[in-house]
Amino acid sequence: MARFKKGQSGNPAGKPKGCRARATIIAEQLLDEEGETVIRAVIDAAKGGDMTAARIVVERLIPPRKDRPISFSAPQISDAAGATEAMGRLLASVAEGEITPLEAASVGKLVEAYVKSLETRDLEERIAILERRASNEAD
Repeated sequence: MARFKKGQSGNPAGKPKGCRARATIIAEQLLDEEGETVIRAVIDAAKGGDMTAARIVVERLIPPRKDRPISFSAPQISDAAGATEAMGRLLASVAEGEITPLEAASVGKLVEAYVKSLETRDLEERIAILERRASNEAD
């Protein structure tokens, strides 16, 4: 006889928020007690030529970069034509292998956001002009 109905959780709310796994708690206690000794042993092993230990040390000291500066020939963007040219140059840079598609997509989002800010500025200016005209006509 089943304790719970099929497909029904015995704990529908799940673990409480912020609850940590036992393994994590034990690992933290070990590091608090022996962390310095373990780190010193790994560094000593790396100095002794243990490449796995060396990799661990380097990865901790110099984590892999998730992002990097890129450069490509960008035109001045002051309107839709400039944005179109910028996107074309991004595509060409990807095709030439100068930047990755992911990098181009990130820069493309920046171009789109900049174009939206230009559009917003232009709309504000147009609205201000129309409001001034309407105010002058009402006088």
